[in-house]
Amino acid sequence: MRGRSMRRATAVMILSGALLGGAGARGLAQAPSDDDCLGCHDPSAGPWGSIVDSLAAGAHAGFGCVDCHTGITEIPHAEELPQPECGSCHGDVTEMYRQHGKGRVGESEHIPDCADCHGAHRILSARDRASSVNAMNLPATCGRCHEDSTLIANLRIKFKHPIRVYTGSIHGKATAGGVHQAASCNDCHATDADAHMILPPGDSRSTINHFNIPRTCGRCHTNIEQDFWEGIHGELTADGQTDAPTCTHCHGEHGILAVADPRSPVSPYRLAEATCSPCHESAALNEKYDLPTGRLQSFIDSYHGLKSQAGDKMVANCASCHGAHRILPSSDPTSSINPGNLVTTCGGCHPNISSSIATIPIHARTGGLYSGWPRFFQILYTVMIAGIIGAMVLHWLIDLFRQIRNVMREKQVRRMESDEVIQHALLAVAFTVLVVTGFSLRFHDAWWSTMLFGREGGYSLRGVIHRGAGIALLFGSIWHVLFLLTQRGRAFLRDMWPRKADFQDFYRMIRYNLGRSERHPVMGRFTYVEKAEYWALVWGTAVMGITGLFLWFDNAAARIFSKGLLEVLLVIHYYEAWLAFLAILIWHMYATVFSPRVYPMNPSWLTGFMPERMFKAEHEAAHAASNVEEREWRRAHESEEKPD
Repeated sequence: MRGRSMRRATAVMILSGALLGGAGARGLAQAPSDDDCLGCHDPSAGPWGSIVDSLAAGAHAGFGCVDCHTGITEIPHAEELPQPECGSCHGDVTEMYRQHGKGRVGESEHIPDCADCHGAHRILSARDRASSVNAMNLPATCGRCHEDSTLIANLRIKFKHPIRVYTGSIHGKATAGGVHQAASCNDCHATDADAHMILPPGDSRSTINHFNIPRTCGRCHTNIEQDFWEGIHGELTADGQTDAPTCTHCHGEHGILAVADPRSPVSPYRLAEATCSPCHESAALNEKYDLPTGRLQSFIDSYHGLKSQAGDKMVANCASCHGAHRILPSSDPTSSINPGNLVTTCGGCHPNISSSIATIPIHARTGGLYSGWPRFFQILYTVMIAGIIGAMVLHWLIDLFRQIRNVMREKQVRRMESDEVIQHALLAVAFTVLVVTGFSLRFHDAWWSTMLFGREGGYSLRGVIHRGAGIALLFGSIWHVLFLLTQRGRAFLRDMWPRKADFQDFYRMIRYNLGRSERHPVMGRFTYVEKAEYWALVWGTAVMGITGLFLWFDNAAARIFSKGLLEVLLVIHYYEAWLAFLAILIWHMYATVFSPRVYPMNPSWLTGFMPERMFKAEHEAAHAASNVEEREWRRAHESEEKPD
C-alpha cells in the first residue's frame, strides 16, 4: 500500500515538475524502467491500470512495459507511441509475414498489423478459447476488416460478405459450437497452415489458388482428396486446365452446406441442375472435350429425374451412378459406369438386377429390340391427345353455344344501352391486352410469353401493344366520365352509389349462403357485388393510369422526382395489376359466368339484354319497381321478412 502511494506521488511530482518548469516533458538521463511506467499505469490507478492487468493475464505475463515499448526518452511520453517491434522476439514470424492478401507490408495502408489480429496487451495463445485468433473467434476477428463495406470497396474486394456467408455454413456452425476440427479462416487461407502467409488466389503458392484448392480441402478431407485426384476432374486440374471443376465449384466457397440441406448445390434435389449441368450443358466445354449434349434433359425426362423433381431424395441422381468425387469415364475399367460394373452400380438401389436391364442406356434412346418404339408411342399419344381432347373441347363448345343461344332466346330485359356495351367491350379488350403484355415482361421466359413475343423484335412490339392498350383504357375512362354527365349517366351513378342497404344485403347474403336464412336478399338495379366491382375498377384504373404514365415517361419524371419514387411506383403498378387480374378472374367471372344463377353467362355484355328470369332473380327489387317505386317496394318487403 505504501509503495503504491509512493509511486503515485512520484507520478504527481513528475507531472507537476513538467508543468511548472514550462519546458514540457523532462528528459531522462537513462531509459525508463517499469517502475517509471507504473507511476501512471498502476493497476489501481484508474483506467490506465487496465493495461497492466491485461498484460499480466496474457501470454506476455513475464514481460515488462519497456521490453516492447522501446525508444521512450521522456516522461510523460507522447500520446502515440511507436509500434512495438514484435520481430525482436518473433523474427521467424516477421520474416514470413510479408503479405496479407493483395497487400504488402510497408507498402499497403490497410494491411493488418500484429495487434489487429492478436490484440495489444492481452495476447493469448491460439489454443485459448478467449483468444482472438482461436478458431472459434477467427470469423469475428477477420470480420472486422472483411465485413467493413467501406474498406472492402476501397480495396476492390469482390467477395462482399464472406464472414456472414461462412457463419451460416456447416463449417461456420461447427466452429462456433466449439468443434475445432471444423475449418476456420486460417485452415483454408493460410499457406502451410501458418496464419502469417495469406496470399491472393492469383498467386500460385496460395492455398485458394484454383490448382491448390483440392490440397487445401484435403488437409481435413484426405480420402476425398485422393478420390478427386484419381477422377477425371482431378486429372484435368493436375493437367493445368482452368475450366476443370474443383471442390469449390460444386460445394461453394464460404457458404458450404451439408449434403442433406435442400439449399446445398450438391443436395439430391439440386445436384443435376445446379451443379453438374452448368458444365455439362456448356456448348464451349462440350466442344472442347467432345462430350455429348442433352444430358440434363435426358435425365429430367427419365424416371429418376421425374422422381427427383418430385422431391424424392432417395432416387438416383448424378452422383449415385457416376460417383461424387472419383468420377471416371465409362471407358475406365474401374469406373462405376463401365459396362462391366453397371450391375454392381445399379444393384445398390435395385438388388438382383439383371445385366440386360442394367445396361439399358439412361441418357440415350433405347436400342436393340425396342429401338424406335419410344418415338412411335410418343407420336401415337401426341396424336391421341390432340384428337381426343380436341374432340372433347369441340363438343363442350358446341354445347356451350347452344346453352347461350337458349339463354338469349328467353324473354329479355334491357340491361345496358348500346354505348354502354361498347364502353364495356373497350374496357374488357384493353384490360386483357394489358394483362397479357404486362405479365409477358415480368414472366418473359414462360412458354406463353415466348410463344407470343419470343421472336426477333417481339419484346419491342410487346411494349408498343402494352402502351396502346393503356391509351385505349384511358380513352375509355374519359368516355365513361362524359357518359356520367348525361341524364342516364347521372342515374347510373346515383344507383351505383354505395348505401347502407348494400351492407345489409351483404350480411343477409352471408346468412342465406350459410343456411341461416331461407330467403334470398332482395336487391335493386345494382347488387353489392356489382358496386364493389365498379368502385374497385375506378380505383384500379386511376392507380394503373397514374403509375403507368410515370413509368412510360420515366426520363421526364426522373428530372422532377427522385428515382426512389419511380421504384415505388413500379412496385405499385405490378402488384395493382395482380390485384385487378385476380379480382376480375375470381369475383367478376364467377358473378357473370360461373354462378349457377347465371350460367352459362349473362349475355348483356354482348347484346345489352339479359333474360327476365335472371334479372328478376338477381335484381328482384328493381324488377318489381317497374310498377312500384323501388324504395317503397323494398321497405314493404323488408318489413315482411321474418327472423330465423
